[in-house]
Amino acid sequence: MDLSYLQLTILAIIQGITEFLPISSSAHLILPSLILDWPDQGLTFDVAVHLGTLFAVLFYFRHDVLSLFMAWLRQITGQQASEESKLAWIIIIATIPGAVAGFFANEIVENYARSGIVLASTSALFAILLWYSDQVGARTNTLSDLNWKHGLLIGIAQALALIPGTSRSGITMTAALFCQLSRQASAKISFLLAIPIIFGSFLLRSIDLINNESVSEQLIPLSYGIVVSGIVAFACIHYFMRLIERVGFLPFVIYRLGLALFLFILTVAL
Repeated sequence: MDLSYLQLTILAIIQGITEFLPISSSAHLILPSLILDWPDQGLTFDVAVHLGTLFAVLFYFRHDVLSLFMAWLRQITGQQASEESKLAWIIIIATIPGAVAGFFANEIVENYARSGIVLASTSALFAILLWYSDQVGARTNTLSDLNWKHGLLIGIAQALALIPGTSRSGITMTAALFCQLSRQASAKISFLLAIPIIFGSFLLRSIDLINNESVSEQLIPLSYGIVVSGIVAFACIHYFMRLIERVGFLPFVIYRLGLALFLFILTVAL
C-alpha cells in the first residue's frame, strides 16, 4: 500500500462520505487514480475503510440493531412475533439477493465492469430512477408497513448495486420509495441493510488477507483509515437522516448527473 497520509486521508474521507449517500462510492474512488494518477489503494485499504463505515452505521443504529436482534431471537425461540421481529426477517430476506450476487458475480464485475463509461452510464441512469421514484412514491408508509415482498424487491435492487456506479444506498432508497416509504424510512432501511452487506463483504475480502504478512506492518496507516472513514461516515448518516425529509433527493440526483458527465468527458479525454 504505497500511499501517503494525505492520500490515505482523502480516500478515507471519500469512502466515508460516499458509502451511505446515494451518490456511488465506486464512481468517486476511481477519481483520484484518473485525475491524479494515484496508485491503486489495494484490497487491504478497501477492507480497512469498509470496516470503518461498518463501525459507524452499527454505532449510529446500535439501539435499533439490538432491538431487532433480540426480537428476532425471541421469535425463533417460540415467543410471539412483533413488528421488530418482522422487520428483522425482512432485512434477512432483503440481504439474500445481494449476498448471492456478490458471491458469484463479484470477480466478474471487478474485472470487466469498472470502466469510466460504465460508471458514468450507471451513475446517470440510476440518478434519474432515484428522482422518478421520489416523484411518484406516495411517501406515506413507515417501516412497519413493509412486508416480505417489499423486502425481496429492495433486496433485488440491492443486488444491482454490484454494478459499479449504481450506488448501493441510492438503489435501495429508490426501491424503498417505490414501496411508498417516506424518505426518512427509505434511508433508514437502506442503512440497516448496509450492516449485513458490508459485514459480509468485509469477511469475504478478509479471507484474501489472512496469509498476507504485510498487513501487520501496515497496522498504523490502516487503523488511521478506519478511524477517518468511520468518523466521516457517522457524520454523513447523522446529517442525512436529519435533512432528507426537507431537502429531498433532487440535490443528489443533480450531483450524480454532473458526476456522470464529468466521468464521461474524463474517460473520453484520456
